[in-house]
Amino acid sequence: MTPYQVGFNLEGAVEYHYGKFPPVSLDYAKVVNPLVEATSALARYDQMLKAMHNSEILLAPMRSQEAVISSRMEGTVSTLDEILQYEADHAEGQEDLSRARSEVIETWLYQRALTTAQEQMEHGQPLSPYLIRAAHEKLLSVGRGAKKDPGRFKTEQNYLADRYKKILFVPIRPEQLHDGMDALFKYLNESSDTPLIKAALSHVEFEALHPFKDGNGRIGRMLITLLLWSSATISQPHFYISGYFEEHKDEYIDTMRHVSETDDWTSWCVFFLHAVKAQAIRNLEVAENIRTLYEDMKIRFIEILGSRWSVSALDFIFTNPIFKSNKFTTQSGIPASTALRFLRTLSDKQLLTTVSEASGRRPAMYSFEPLLVLVRV
Repeated sequence: MTPYQVGFNLEGAVEYHYGKFPPVSLDYAKVVNPLVEATSALARYDQMLKAMHNSEILLAPMRSQEAVISSRMEGTVSTLDEILQYEADHAEGQEDLSRARSEVIETWLYQRALTTAQEQMEHGQPLSPYLIRAAHEKLLSVGRGAKKDPGRFKTEQNYLADRYKKILFVPIRPEQLHDGMDALFKYLNESSDTPLIKAALSHVEFEALHPFKDGNGRIGRMLITLLLWSSATISQPHFYISGYFEEHKDEYIDTMRHVSETDDWTSWCVFFLHAVKAQAIRNLEVAENIRTLYEDMKIRFIEILGSRWSVSALDFIFTNPIFKSNKFTTQSGIPASTALRFLRTLSDKQLLTTVSEASGRRPAMYSFEPLLVLVRV
């Protein structure tokens, strides 16, 4: 079916930049200062990551919030609390569509796809088309996305249109996608460009290729984190950029389109580097606030709970800022009777907020508001 047959307007649409990736050159007079500033801001953020011995515990909520924002950019609206409540409400690997809106499922799957990709890379899987397809298959494995060829590259031409059915961009033709993906990964593997320039150019190229029927934006933003991590630009896979892109969404989209429209790769790189700098500063602030909260709460938990299990309780709650009581008693590593006493004490001290009371066989659900208020957007 052509775009004309479904009422779309192709007039004025920008088409993919055949034969122009990677660009022959950039205007480094315009790029150098933003590159230095972005590199410096990212290095300060990474220095904090290196000093944070338990970053996976402390920064898990930031990954959840990235999933919320990146999905929201594609029109999938959910909240951090909904994602965490859904996660608390189901057993690992048993996605239950009856317990949440489809938007919540889709957002939660973004988080799972990113985590799975990180685990695969930790076990030696390189950043590759195979890993991208695996992440995409996870992303669209349940719900509405399951009907949109999860894990498979497109076989029909796709288009990017506005709400008025005016086509804004025509990605690469399916029959040339294989060559386009080869060129992208040849650039990633062989270019001597700095990792931040690679991240900038590979992101806009991936979005221009638009290799999947759905989910391209989310996978493309996920790749930024994975690329910076795999290149050792950041020591842990905890850099999330979607907040800046969402706040500047029109500029983000227009600047990417101008790459194909006017061959203006330089302006895109400058925009991307500004985004990295701004997001690194913001992420650093949030992460430092989380770390400070953790250290303060470690003292309070020890004082209030008076047990050798106090830090175990704190680590569990930071990793699961919304959780069910039965999960705490069975998965925290704390003896069940002690865990139950901890829940009563922390609730009495108003450190835990009751989301839902226990009822019959249904356990109570709690939230740790001191942490959530630092992460919510």
